[in-house]
Amino acid sequence: MAAIKLTLVVACALVDADKRILIAQRPPGKALAGLWEFPGGKLEPGERPEQTLIRELQEEIGITVKEACLAPLTFASHAYDDFHLLMPLYICRRWEGNVTAREGQTLAWVRANKLRDYPMPPADIPLIPHLIDLLM
Repeated sequence: MAAIKLTLVVACALVDADKRILIAQRPPGKALAGLWEFPGGKLEPGERPEQTLIRELQEEIGITVKEACLAPLTFASHAYDDFHLLMPLYICRRWEGNVTAREGQTLAWVRANKLRDYPMPPADIPLIPHLIDLLM
């Protein structure tokens, strides 16, 4: 049996005061372009998941998040054709700064029960019920 590459990616459900969740549309030219996802990214060598989120949220959407404001919620485990994705999902309700698309992506604030209206990568879809249970 051939070994399959395990890819660790961390994601964040940013929740605003109106209980809406931020999602971002993957820009043209990237894998899974056009699909909507939770902000986050791949861990760099030696980085903890929380450090990755703090870095990625600053780079992607220009906000500052403190580690104490990140709470693990659930995770996704999904087998793609050429790798297996393991993706912890954190929830964050407090940050500093204004959310701004800094990488050409489209952003949307969406209620948990409307997330299914946005096409998402297969790994993200099983996360939706957890957010609905938490926020609805």
